[in-house]
Amino acid sequence: MDDQLQRLNRLPLRDDLRGQHPYGAPQIDVPIQLNVNENTHGVPQDVQDAIVEAVRGVVGGLNRYPDREFTRLRESLAEYLGHGLAPEQLWAANGSNEVLQQILQAFGGPGRSALGFPPTYSMYPLLAAGTGTAYLKGTRQEDFELTAASAARQVRELAPNIVFLCSPNNPTGTALGLDVVEAVYEAGEASQAIVIVDEAYAEFAQLGTHSALTLLPGRPRLIVTRTMSKAFALAGARLGYLAAAPEVIDALRLVRLPYHLSAVTQATALAALEHRASLMAEVEEIKHQRDRIVKELARMGLTPASSDSNFVFFTGLGDPQKIWHGLLEAGVIVRDVGIPGSLRVTAGTERETSAFLTRLEELLAADGRLPAA
Repeated sequence: MDDQLQRLNRLPLRDDLRGQHPYGAPQIDVPIQLNVNENTHGVPQDVQDAIVEAVRGVVGGLNRYPDREFTRLRESLAEYLGHGLAPEQLWAANGSNEVLQQILQAFGGPGRSALGFPPTYSMYPLLAAGTGTAYLKGTRQEDFELTAASAARQVRELAPNIVFLCSPNNPTGTALGLDVVEAVYEAGEASQAIVIVDEAYAEFAQLGTHSALTLLPGRPRLIVTRTMSKAFALAGARLGYLAAAPEVIDALRLVRLPYHLSAVTQATALAALEHRASLMAEVEEIKHQRDRIVKELARMGLTPASSDSNFVFFTGLGDPQKIWHGLLEAGVIVRDVGIPGSLRVTAGTERETSAFLTRLEELLAADGRLPAA
């Protein structure tokens, strides 16, 4: 590895990329993978059949470029999201990471900055670095919450060109109140900040949690991003999208690569959207398992965060690495997000969730960490 690093450093790499590390969630082949927030239920059979049929319908034309404007997909996404959105307000790319990258390419770059509020999605600083955008680290409260007053104050003081608001936040899982989004948008008026609300896990929100989609009218600098990787179980298909004012979509056309969304990807996404009933049934089961995890972790004397996502962040561990390795030895992988005393676990199937909870309780008991009965 040292030799590889030396060879990399001999290349004429951009100075701002030297010493950077790529995104690297562990990819370890174990029976129960609960570390990267995938939908572990998989694609339902009826959706599989629909996707296969849809792809079969386009393979004969793969010698031609796909619809550059992915018109049918944008129409379908607008219908799915509702809120009075029109197709010209929708945009899609190869995963929400590419959507975010295109936003940074259009509105960030050298001499510009993007503000995030760690702990939050680890790709934000990497996407900023890749586009030559300075990344500014805001602050949260000790309980990782972000208030409207605090967020707005930091935006006014730092005057970023772009603001990342992750809701529900990754890795903590809790959604932001719409008052935070409104306050940040108003505070960004002076610097004309683009405000991105990353709603990758929106379908898993608790009852009463509202989407920032409701705030789009009259706010041309507001962008709401989504993904089909989680609720739609299409992490391997790579389809992310956003909703915004039509002029934002026009800006993204200036930086997107030609024909960036393949015909196969478009067909896959359309089929999943048209047969989403069984996928949404899986979402409800995942939410049930998530709530079960929260309840059981609290019973074990740990402190789980309230979750609007398909994962649970929890604290109260004396030695997270020991617990992580103990779970791995039992064939269960979770995520160590680098926050002292904490881990993050994806809500899997009932069987996967049971295996995680049983092993975790055994590990805590062995350390004498369980509360008295």
